[in-house]
Amino acid sequence: MIDTLQELFATLSRSKLRTTLTGISVSTGMFLLILLLGAGNGIIHAFENMSGNLSLDVMEIYGGITSLPYHGMKEGRQVSLDKRDIEIAGHNFKNRVNTATGVMSQGGVTIRHGQQSVSRDISGVTPQYREMDKQTDRISAGRFINEIDIRGRRKVIVISQKDADELFGSWHNAVGKLVDAQNVAYRVVGVYPDMSMSRNQDVFMPLNTLQTIYGKGGNYDKLALKTKGIRSESDVDNFAAQYRKFAGPVHQYSPNDKNAVWMWNTTTGAEESAKAMNILHVALWVIGLLTLISGVVGISNIMLITVKERTHEFGIRKALGARPLSILKGVIIESIVVTAVFGYIGMVLGVIATEYMSVIGGDSKVTLGDMTMTVFSNPTVDFSICVKALMVMIAAGVVAGLILARKAVKVKPIEALRAE
Repeated sequence: MIDTLQELFATLSRSKLRTTLTGISVSTGMFLLILLLGAGNGIIHAFENMSGNLSLDVMEIYGGITSLPYHGMKEGRQVSLDKRDIEIAGHNFKNRVNTATGVMSQGGVTIRHGQQSVSRDISGVTPQYREMDKQTDRISAGRFINEIDIRGRRKVIVISQKDADELFGSWHNAVGKLVDAQNVAYRVVGVYPDMSMSRNQDVFMPLNTLQTIYGKGGNYDKLALKTKGIRSESDVDNFAAQYRKFAGPVHQYSPNDKNAVWMWNTTTGAEESAKAMNILHVALWVIGLLTLISGVVGISNIMLITVKERTHEFGIRKALGARPLSILKGVIIESIVVTAVFGYIGMVLGVIATEYMSVIGGDSKVTLGDMTMTVFSNPTVDFSICVKALMVMIAAGVVAGLILARKAVKVKPIEALRAE
């Protein structure tokens, strides 16, 4: 065994350029593979986190503008939602709707605490809204709006961690503090976590409190429904058609008018995101396999050069009585050692690169208008995948070296001695 290792190191030392080229080929292939997989996983994890933050089976209904005349009234009329829509949803869709609640909004409200301030939209909600939104379902500190707040029209609010950090220095200290919004004092009763994709985080207060303070009347900005069994676009279309059938006569628009109200369903959105993620997964693995194949081809070419260079050496060894098996054994050991060592180096460099990406861009966000979105998160690669890729590299080197070496040792010693 010692003799074999000494012979291996002597061979590698004599052919430093070839050894270096082989090492660069193997290391680069492994490095690029892990780097690409890490970058792709960063994108995938960001989308998965975004999808995981959506409450499934939630339907949002918004009032639109009529596009058809109705009983002598012209098109182009604004449709507003109110309590009657909650009654319609609860009474006519008992098998489809578990919970229905209205939401009112007030935009661009400046909220102050001392010298600090943020400008946010305020959403007036009921306690049931927590079922519709995972942001508010995952309260970080305190609580969400409750029935006592509604009955007492309390001036209380729930804010995001980001806003709490800006206003109070740390969201851990926010609950119980007072803030000022347009000369009205509110007490912070809860803090909810920031999401991977969200608008500039809304501030939540009791629906009737917002309704009173801002003179909103009885119209909702949207209706939020917790649904069941609405999974596909066709389900949404059927629900919308049935809803217009019941709500149309109440709000005086044609049941056939698709523009009178419009709907958005989180389940359909999540399914579309899942399809996109599957496509990205496939694309990522195709790119990874192509990168791996290019590394295998590189190793095969280097082994071809190696065996060709050593054909003369093989002839001398055969002439001196060396058995073909011992020659093949030496080639295989050389292939395993070179691909394993340099493959491991490439793997370590790739892991370091993904860790560096995680540090500098592991939670990268972009802001588009009033939308903040996490586009890159946790760009890591499963260690088992790294090991499997390394095993493939080693196997490729062994197979290529074995096939070419077998061909070389079959050459007669006199012919091998003539080879240069």
